[in-house]
Amino acid sequence: MSSDLSAPRRTVRRGSLVVALVATVIVVYGLSIRAKENEVLKQWTNEQAIPAVTLINPTTGSNARALELPARLEALARAPIYARVSGYLKQWHADIGSPVKAGQLLGEIETPDLDQQLLQAKADVASAKVNAELAGTTARRWQSMLNTDSVSKQEVDERLGDYAAKQAILQAAQANLDRMQATKGFTRLVAPFAGVVTARTTDIGALINAGESGQPLFVVSDTSKLRLYVNVPQNYVPAITKGAVAKVSIPGQPGKVYTATLVASAPAVDVASGTALFQFMVPNDGGELLPGGFARVSIELPADKATLSIPASALIIRQDGVQVATLDEHDRVMLKTITIARDLGKTIEISAGLEASDRLVDSPLDDIADGLQVQVVSKPDAGASKS
Repeated sequence: MSSDLSAPRRTVRRGSLVVALVATVIVVYGLSIRAKENEVLKQWTNEQAIPAVTLINPTTGSNARALELPARLEALARAPIYARVSGYLKQWHADIGSPVKAGQLLGEIETPDLDQQLLQAKADVASAKVNAELAGTTARRWQSMLNTDSVSKQEVDERLGDYAAKQAILQAAQANLDRMQATKGFTRLVAPFAGVVTARTTDIGALINAGESGQPLFVVSDTSKLRLYVNVPQNYVPAITKGAVAKVSIPGQPGKVYTATLVASAPAVDVASGTALFQFMVPNDGGELLPGGFARVSIELPADKATLSIPASALIIRQDGVQVATLDEHDRVMLKTITIARDLGKTIEISAGLEASDRLVDSPLDDIADGLQVQVVSKPDAGASKS
């Protein structure tokens, strides 16, 4: 009877042991899973605490070799026509936009005051001429009487002196007449060279004052070629040599590009702007370009193999100067101070402080510092360092 009861008891104990063992295994497994998850979470947290960076490679040479600058157009020759005599405009013969030839009449000035002065000058010459002739006749007559001892030598010398004085008066009157006649010639306003009338600021009957105190009456410009003036920053002056070619674009003419050739440059830098003045020449046979207008030029610059190019996003500008962030073999940050050769907008050319083999950080954090451990999330392509 007792043996019959012990068998179920053993079965119950075994079942309890199996249940306890299974429960223990489940607990141990759960604890190990939780510990593993905690370790993974801790590792992920540590990884997230390390800043992630993107690497780029400096490139040799420059992909952007064109210097974009504003410029202004000026006529090959420009002559403002001022009045040399006072009066009233009698007639104008050329309006704005009129093509003119050298010596062509532009306008005429009526000069009543000058006309009267000219008549007076002619009368003065006639009077002086008569007086001189009379003085000459008298001097010769007295000189012939000197041999007869009827007159003294002193009286003869006085007559000869009077004749010389009258001759001088005649010459002065003639010079004044010549001046008046030359001034009268300025009543005709003529074109100094072949070109186009680009301004007319007077009209018939307008009062004309001599001199340059007011606006010019006409402006004649030679627009067959135009001068293109560009202020080039000092850093780029050595790179632009004589014979350089620039591409010119004009507002209001999209898609049209003109070619300009460098002909001269100022051997000095303007103190106020830090630029040197360069002069290009642009053909304008079709008359499409307007003098005095604004233009934009693109000047081709030679690539400098000694420089490295990096994107502007890699720069760190602080109180210590301009720096970049590079990584060592252990992915720790090393800050380097660089020297900028040329700023081409999105691309910066570096002349010192950076090597082509450096692992450069793009868009570095604001608080990035030397020795900071980082993790690389993106690396440059193998061929990115080639220009």
